[in-house]
Amino acid sequence: MSSSTSLLSPLFVLLSISLFLPLALAAISPIDYLCPSVNFAPNSTYSKNLNLLLSYLDYETPLTGFSDGSAGSSPNQTYGLALCRGDTNSSFCRACVDQASSDIQKLCPYKKEAVVWYEFCELKYSNLNFLGQIDNGDWFYQVNPVESSNPTYFNQQVIVLLSKLEEEAIVSPKLYADGELCIGNSTTIYGLVQCTRDLSCADCKSCLTEAINAVPHLVFGRVGAKVWGGSCNVRYEIYKFYTG
Repeated sequence: MSSSTSLLSPLFVLLSISLFLPLALAAISPIDYLCPSVNFAPNSTYSKNLNLLLSYLDYETPLTGFSDGSAGSSPNQTYGLALCRGDTNSSFCRACVDQASSDIQKLCPYKKEAVVWYEFCELKYSNLNFLGQIDNGDWFYQVNPVESSNPTYFNQQVIVLLSKLEEEAIVSPKLYADGELCIGNSTTIYGLVQCTRDLSCADCKSCLTEAINAVPHLVFGRVGAKVWGGSCNVRYEIYKFYTG
């Protein structure tokens, strides 16, 4: 997660051509995960610090939808954050982070660094202090297989909407915004953008701009897509997928 690889690198981009999961299934099923680092020993000091950190994130995150922190001291200190999607309530946030805390240890057993994404939350930890820094290494995307009948125009309007939401998100306490844009007589594009709240407003904007600028290259003309990273994410659809 400390890599500076660009968003377009095939080493860090996952293309998943699929329709998106129903709410209940998405809440309990990881969309993707990464655990690239070295192992720690079972019952080690690092293991105990990680358990303390995950318990802290599990408790604190539902209160506001985000938390970050660290546990222990060098060389066994661990850093982490958890983020829930900005339109989720505290109960749903807690359920998602609970699941993430359990799953991440099964998906990435004894790894010093890991991140797992769900439809409604994200959990990330590392032995390196990544807090307050843009994660430019952990990116993937999903795309709705349906193509617009006018892909050039549709894509332009997607960028218009996401760029507008970017400007709203960077001045929001949650670094989150959702909204819609009507195009034509019968089509509405719905969008959502969000950053992890350890970022500054300027870094949030930088992260979202990178994700938005990638849309024309990665998912040109598709009627729905998600671009996710360790520090921010964007999504758009032609149906309303958020609760705001």
